[in-house]
Amino acid sequence: MNAHDTTLEIIPLGGLGEFGMNCMVLRYGADIIVIDAGLMFSEVGHFGVDSMTPDFTFLERHREQVRAVLLTHSHEDHIGSLPFLLKKVNVPVYGTPYTLSIVEPRLEEHHLLATTQLHPVRAGETVEVGAFSVEYIRVSHSTVDCCALAITTPIGTVVHSGDFKFDATPVCGDAIDVERLRAVGRRGVLALLSDSTNIERPGQMPSERVVIPALEEIFDRATGRIFVSCFASSIHRIQIVFDLARQFGRQVVAVGRAMERNIEIAERTGFLDTADLLVSAKDFKHYEPGETVVLASGCQGEPMGAMWRIADRSHRQAWMEAGDTVVLSARQIPGNEKAISRLINRCYRNEVQVIDATQARIHVSGHGAQEDLRLMLEAVRPKYFIPIHGEYRQLYRHKLFACQTLGYSPDRVLLVESGDVVVLDGETARLGDKITINRVYIDDTCSLELDETLLRDRKRLAYEGVVIAGVAVEESSGMLLGPPEITTRGYLGVDGDEEEIAELRDVVLAAVEALPPAERINGGKEHFQEHLRLALKRHIMRVTGQKPTIVPLVVVV
Repeated sequence: MNAHDTTLEIIPLGGLGEFGMNCMVLRYGADIIVIDAGLMFSEVGHFGVDSMTPDFTFLERHREQVRAVLLTHSHEDHIGSLPFLLKKVNVPVYGTPYTLSIVEPRLEEHHLLATTQLHPVRAGETVEVGAFSVEYIRVSHSTVDCCALAITTPIGTVVHSGDFKFDATPVCGDAIDVERLRAVGRRGVLALLSDSTNIERPGQMPSERVVIPALEEIFDRATGRIFVSCFASSIHRIQIVFDLARQFGRQVVAVGRAMERNIEIAERTGFLDTADLLVSAKDFKHYEPGETVVLASGCQGEPMGAMWRIADRSHRQAWMEAGDTVVLSARQIPGNEKAISRLINRCYRNEVQVIDATQARIHVSGHGAQEDLRLMLEAVRPKYFIPIHGEYRQLYRHKLFACQTLGYSPDRVLLVESGDVVVLDGETARLGDKITINRVYIDDTCSLELDETLLRDRKRLAYEGVVIAGVAVEESSGMLLGPPEITTRGYLGVDGDEEEIAELRDVVLAAVEALPPAERINGGKEHFQEHLRLALKRHIMRVTGQKPTIVPLVVVV
């Protein structure tokens, strides 16, 4: 009997040792399920890369075994790479109604909606997928319709927490179903996979309602327009803004495609009550400053985001003026500090008041702090615990927390990263052979995957520049028809320097003369071009130590 027939494998393809690209694979026998398929936004130095997805090679290799993708909630780091996965492995997708409503337009953009089977699942329902029985359990988070998954297998139950906090009084939807988590725990849980994002924060994460007093005070003081910029997925926050708009007699204007779309979906699926306060952005100009509150996407200072264009006065329908108030009701994602600072500076140029989370309690995290994580562990009471969703330090500290605070034996807490394979047989857990995974880079302008070599070439062009050497030779004789042409771009100390260009021209000329005329023609153009490239490379490396991209061009006339 094959070992896969009697063991459960848990294989993270992303999201462990990094923030984003959350994707977890479970395999039992000939059946594979995938939990979430997220992306990670690009980092500094990723030239022309907008986002990154997990490496789905493992799933492609075992595509006949993949039964379904199960989504925990609608954030980009959990659903963003779904279209790229479905292009490789077309399987049914399960998720809550709101989550699937957010997924649908993304699939349509990739021409996948008509060929993808979407199965809505409500909290409390169970789906059967191959050897797995998966129950959706309501949890609280910063967006709505979020669930943990209780996955029953022939050798035991695995609980995947998704993103969560213990919010007993959410603004929208139902509270986390603690009693159901405890019932699953009493039945016996082989392993818990739990979010580690906020393990470094003590105490319990407050309810989404904690931001209401500060926002209410802002609405009470404001005389001009109020601009609230938050994540378009923050439906709880958006509902609070609508409630305050009603209380203070303002109309709500939504600006930004993501904001408009998410408000429409949340209202349609029953998670948002706009109370007929929503007006079109094209009617913005018809209202007095004290009559509106604008909900704008682009809270991270994105150059093409709605908030930036409003502050920059380049938005066609909305603008800000002296006396208005700007509220940045979101956390600063690491790496976005400079962009947000530029946005704030741009807002101040309009003589407005800017309020962010450093000045008032207008944001609260959707991820549980230490007390929330303790409550999850105590409710589920797993035999084995696997920290997920976080950089290595969060995973490590989550393990220490479980061992030092809750008395878990270190051998019962498995510290793993993306690509590791956890093998469970119902009694024991061990690490199997690691699989090789790489980041896959995406250019969002064309929704294409970028080759690692292409990215490396872009980096070299950015840091070292390019040298283009062109020569023309006569087809019949192989003789040069003129002096070599040298063009440089971004090559330090050479661009525009005639002496340096002349020196490079001499190097090319010497390399041409080193080849007999017959060999220039009969040896093939590729051979001739490589000969010129190597000559330039050696000279430049010897003289400057630089490694520009060298492009030799041979024209045979």
